[in-house]
Formats: sequence, C-alpha cells, structure tokens
Amino acid sequence: MSLTLRTISREQHLAYIQTLPGASHCQVPAWADVKTEWRSENLGWFDKSGELVGVGLVLYRQLPKLKRYLAYLPEGPVINWHAPNLDEWLQPMLAHLKQQGAFSVKMGPPVVIRRWDAAAIKSGIQDPDVKRLKDVQATEVVPQAFEVADRLRKMGWQQAEDGGAGFGDVQPRYVFQVPLANRSLDDVLKGFNQLWRRNIKKAEKAGVEVVQGGYEDLAEWQRLYEITAVRDKFRPRPLSYFQRMWTVLNNEDPNRMRLYFARHNGVNLSAATMLVVGGHVWYSYGASDNIGREVRPSNAMQWRMLRDAYAMGATVYDLRGISDSLDETDHLFGLIQFKVGTGGEAVEYVGEWDFPLNKLLHKALDIYMSRR
Repeated sequence: MSLTLRTISREQHLAYIQTLPGASHCQVPAWADVKTEWRSENLGWFDKSGELVGVGLVLYRQLPKLKRYLAYLPEGPVINWHAPNLDEWLQPMLAHLKQQGAFSVKMGPPVVIRRWDAAAIKSGIQDPDVKRLKDVQATEVVPQAFEVADRLRKMGWQQAEDGGAGFGDVQPRYVFQVPLANRSLDDVLKGFNQLWRRNIKKAEKAGVEVVQGGYEDLAEWQRLYEITAVRDKFRPRPLSYFQRMWTVLNNEDPNRMRLYFARHNGVNLSAATMLVVGGHVWYSYGASDNIGREVRPSNAMQWRMLRDAYAMGATVYDLRGISDSLDETDHLFGLIQFKVGTGGEAVEYVGEWDFPLNKLLHKALDIYMSRR
C-alpha cells in the first residue's frame, strides 16, 4: 500500500472524522482554534486510489527567536496504528514536518495497551504492597499495542516522559472510562459502588437539580472553577479560554461541547464541561464550590452526564486523566478513588512519543522544559 501525505482543508479533515466511530477531541480541526498559541496544519493520508484514509491535526510551537518548531499531534494522528507497514504512514509525515521547519515531533498514538476493571483496582488499593496501577494484574492486555510500541522504537521514536494525570498541555497516559456499548442504563447504575448509588439517591432526595448551561453561563462556571483551583492548588485557565473553546468547538458541531451545573435551592454547587466526538464522550473539566457538599452535587451531575451520553448513543463515557498511583497518601489518589466508584475501568495508552529531527535542538528543549 503506497501512501501519500499532503495538507488538506479543514472541511476534508472534519468530513473524515465524521465517518469514524470516534476520535480524540484533540484531533478535530476546531481544536487548533482552542490552542491559539500554536500554529496549525491539517494533514491527510491518501491511498493509491486517491481516497483519504487518515488525518492528523498538527500544532506547531515556535522556539524563542528561531524559525524552528516543535510539531505536536495530541492524541493523534488518526491513522491505522495496527497496520504492519506503520513506517509507510509515519515516514512521509516526518519528512513533511521537517520541511515545515520542525526540529522535533511529539505524538500520542490513540492505542490502548492495558485495562483494569474496578474490582482489580479496588484489590490493588487494599493491598499495602501495591503502590502503582502497573503493580496490579491487568484485566485485559492488548498484545497488538506492544507491537506498535516495538515498531515505533525500531523507527527511532522515543517514549516521552509520562505527563502525569494530564494537567497542562501533555495528554494523559492513564484515563478512566465507563464502557456503555451493549449495556443497559440499569447495568451501568448497578456497576456503581454503594457509596456512589447512595450519593445519587441523597442528591435526588435533597432536591439537587442538574441543568445544562450555555455561553452566557461560562462566567458562573469560571467562578466555581477558580474556587476549585485555589482548593486544589493549580493554576486556572482564564475565562477567555473557555469562551473561545465553546465558540469554536460548537461552531464546528453544535453538540461538540456542553456545560452542566448541579444546583441546590437555586445555588450552583458544581459544574462540568463535556466534549463529544462521535461515540466518545468526555467529562473534560470539573469544578465545585466548598459549600453544599453534603447534598452530593458532583455525583448527581456525573450521573446526568452519563445518562445524556448514553442517550446520544455513546459507546464510552471518558472521565479523562488519572494518576497511576494507588497510594492513599498521594495527593492525586482522591481522583482515582472518585472515578473508580463509577464501576468503569482504568485504561493505559501507549503514551506520547518523540522523534528528534534535530537532536541538538531537541535536547535543548528537553533541558528548557525540565527547568520550567
């Protein structure tokens, strides 16, 4: 199969994504408009007959003072990763990016390597000798993913350092997902642990109501998000980021981004953003006030979002990044504890990979990034 690669229009890119059962929200054309500090390009792979068979959104970040770029394909490109001739897909891409002035390429193959169901994670948490997810026997291992990793290494790609739980611009290696395909909503609810089910009932009894918001409600979202940032000690993104995200993503597809609030007695207690690409639905950002926790607004909101995802025909509800730490003293442990209550599964991807086109500049960037 001889493949050719060239720049394509956003329309071609979007039309291709729309034919797929799902793809990462970081690989839709409008994501480039969310990331305004990067220059972008849409790439297309064509087979012998001229048919478009793969796409990639590339973000270019310029090095200070130099006309050289880091080329980044977050959770992409969207190609046939299990093709035996993977180099025929990636070599033309590297050649093209080099021509564009890239000194290094970073990509995140959307390839799952292992899964752990809720029961396996729980037994890991209870075992004092277990500190990390990888110390727990996986419920499912995907052998083809190891082949992909081997092929990449042979081509000269290097596995990047883990990006933690996906805070910042690096995409998470470990995520938490609730599978919805071939399950009834009843099955999904039964999969929740007792505490979650109890909290959902508690919220219902207390009269917590979950509503969808619009663009005009983003300022209220920001209020809750900034309270969360202070409590959890992270640097919040500005309101303008979420306004831009809302505008560009929903211009591309009116159902791409949603906003939810859980309120009690007319007061918003928690909020979340949701992203939709085909059958893949993400809980993207979450926020909550320091008050009203006893009425369990976050549980009520997640259950509503999950039901809405199910009604849309989603095959997976993705709660995004988790840390791989199962150590109760770890500050990120609460995240996996909250998510594991949904009865879903922890999913490990093959992670992000780098290809240094200019080894010297790549090394310099590594040093620069490690000092930030």
